[in-house]
Amino acid sequence: MDLSSPTECLLSMCEQQFALEDYQGGVPRWCTGCGDNAILAAVQRLCRDEALRPERTVFVSGIGCSSRFPHYMKTYGFHGIHGRALPVAEGVKMSRPELTVFVNTGDGDCCSIGAAHWIHAIRYNMDLTVFLHDNQVYGLTKKQASPTSPQGTRTNTTPGGSYLAALNPLSVTLGVQNVSFVAQAVDWIPELLYDIVKAAYRHKGLSFVRILQRCPEWLPDAWEPWMQDPNRVQVLHHADGLQPSAALSKIYRNQREHDPLDLDAAREIAGHVDAIPVGILYRDPSVPCYEQTRGGERIVTPERTRAGLNAELDKYTVWPEVK
Repeated sequence: MDLSSPTECLLSMCEQQFALEDYQGGVPRWCTGCGDNAILAAVQRLCRDEALRPERTVFVSGIGCSSRFPHYMKTYGFHGIHGRALPVAEGVKMSRPELTVFVNTGDGDCCSIGAAHWIHAIRYNMDLTVFLHDNQVYGLTKKQASPTSPQGTRTNTTPGGSYLAALNPLSVTLGVQNVSFVAQAVDWIPELLYDIVKAAYRHKGLSFVRILQRCPEWLPDAWEPWMQDPNRVQVLHHADGLQPSAALSKIYRNQREHDPLDLDAAREIAGHVDAIPVGILYRDPSVPCYEQTRGGERIVTPERTRAGLNAELDKYTVWPEVK
């Protein structure tokens, strides 16, 4: 925290406590039963529990149902254009590294038009928390196939069933150089969803969390087999990862001890489809953050901003003639 100003010093002396209402913005317009509601609840709870100051917290999104997220947070936010959430968030972090920056993006927003930004964001490993809301369909534009739609999915653009095998965001992310944190959650297990969101936030570097979520409007039954049979969800646990509660373990008995530092095992787990892996697949805190490598010496201050503006304006100043 920058304690150079009297106001910051005063704030640092006060123990700040926040309620959920301090982070609740507009009333969500998502459909009843949409997984986005569960993700919003988990993130608002995280902000409260971690006492994130709203004026130092930023949510950035692209286009899609999930990308309405900044409207529902009483923090700073940027609702951008399709596929461009990550470069905007990177610009915010480079300019203001002291801010906490979250990114909310969808399977179409991130994995289709935004795919190039997604890959390079992993390489940069900036200190961002990225939530991929994956409902396997374009919801906002009324049911078109997305890159993560399972083969055979019938949509308005694939009435005979989608032709290609689904893209696996976990496998793709784990294959990129400088990857530092990859996890997977599901919207219907709120305890694990919250634990994963918290671990992602606390990681120093780019945290990529794929959240499998329900779309009650266009694919209402897509996740029913996994919801009805807890054995089809495999919970990953480790001393350096998640520790599911005893109550949760009574329901979700299919568990696997997995060391998040084991990249090869993470890549193997990422390919599982019958039993969905839920937990932290990979975490390496030693990967350097791009903003530290390139921007540590260029932190923006009011003085530098003022000097820069004056220098530019001086180029156009008409000085009086001196006789």
